[in-house]
Amino acid sequence: MRGVKAAPKQRSAARSTTAKNTAAKNAAARKPAAKKAAAKQPAARKPAARKPAAKQPAAKQPAAAKRHGTRADLGAPIDGFFRRQPQQLRPILEELRAMIEQAVPEATSSIKWGMPFFTLEGEMMCALGSHKTHVNLILAGPPGAFDDPDGRLDGAGKTGRHLKLTRLDDLPRAAVRGWLRTAAELARTRS
Repeated sequence: MRGVKAAPKQRSAARSTTAKNTAAKNAAARKPAAKKAAAKQPAARKPAARKPAAKQPAAKQPAAAKRHGTRADLGAPIDGFFRRQPQQLRPILEELRAMIEQAVPEATSSIKWGMPFFTLEGEMMCALGSHKTHVNLILAGPPGAFDDPDGRLDGAGKTGRHLKLTRLDDLPRAAVRGWLRTAAELARTRS
């Protein structure tokens, strides 16, 4: 009986060996066809090694311009800035502009970083910033340069302070005139 049971196993093993051999032959037959198809296609090119560029003297540009490019409105007149402002902020900005022009008529203005900057003899004096709900009068000067007994100025930076306004009625006109005179004197001493 042992022999009888062994015979079916041998037959199934023989069948599986035959199936494996047939599968191997079929795979071998497919390989040359794949090689022929690959031979018809152009070989993939390796990217050429990059040669270091010859060093040329760089054009003198501000660091920000090198990283991000120059803004399209850099140096533009400031009138367009005022026309684009929201209705609730425009009166504050126009009043501040009039005060700057009255306090320092020789100051020049242009757009830098998307907002009006006022310079005197090539040195920054002040700037106007507009945000969603408020306006900033930015005054250029070292810490302690602007007399502010009422604590209206914000910021403790080494290059200036700013006045934040949400309504025209909150504008401290006398204090702003004094701060503008101080900013003008500081700009003159830096030039």
